[in-house]
Amino acid sequence: MKILTKSLCALPLLAAPSFAGALLLQVGNPTSNPEAARNHAVLLARTTACHSPGETKIVATTEGVVNGTRKSLPLTVIPLSPDGTFGVTHEWPAEGTWAIQLVATNPEYQNYATSVLIPVRHDSVQFPAAKHYYHAPTAAEVSSALN
Repeated sequence: MKILTKSLCALPLLAAPSFAGALLLQVGNPTSNPEAARNHAVLLARTTACHSPGETKIVATTEGVVNGTRKSLPLTVIPLSPDGTFGVTHEWPAEGTWAIQLVATNPEYQNYATSVLIPVRHDSVQFPAAKHYYHAPTAAEVSSALN
């Protein structure tokens, strides 16, 4: 019985290293960062990567439907200080329904990606409705964000 108890107590300690140093992606309002505001960013993205935050890359696109036609447009990602902080600019038309897709990768994490889909309604980024994924969003997940 003592061996079982000790084994169960050690289980959380063994699992902890698997969560250490995770690559995560957070998004927020750019007004909290003067450098993002100067660059006219519409959103601020922050990543965590313990080993090499400067190696993290973010690809941003906006996915939308305009007059019944599906469109995908690349967005400019501006590296900011400190490492792992980025601004994203507004580069989509006012008409239509849009969602911003951010995908973060880091070579230290090999094939792993973390991402966020954020709906845009009436040309306003809807931060509370952001959906986080631990993979690049699927076509179905993007379609869901557009509805």
